[in-house]
Amino acid sequence: MIGSLGAAPAGGCSRAGCHDPATWRIDWRNPRIHTGERFKTWLACDEHVDYLREFLAARSFPVDVSPFETTDAAGAEPHDRDDAPAGGDAA
Repeated sequence: MIGSLGAAPAGGCSRAGCHDPATWRIDWRNPRIHTGERFKTWLACDEHVDYLREFLAARSFPVDVSPFETTDAAGAEPHDRDDAPAGGDAA
């Protein structure tokens, strides 16, 4: 699991293969399986923030993008980079 209940993961961009530092926080949920209180968090660098947001929005998932503050990662569990899309079209 990447993150839930407000905890942001520590580390770099969630896009597979990217090792750049995160500058954006993308909070999202799949309404078919997550309640309104549960969400996941991906982190994104400037290059991949639009790709990751569009990937989620194309699936009609509620998405909230905000600047990533290094204090967001304090005490958070590491995220699973495999959950982020590896490439291809966002649709």
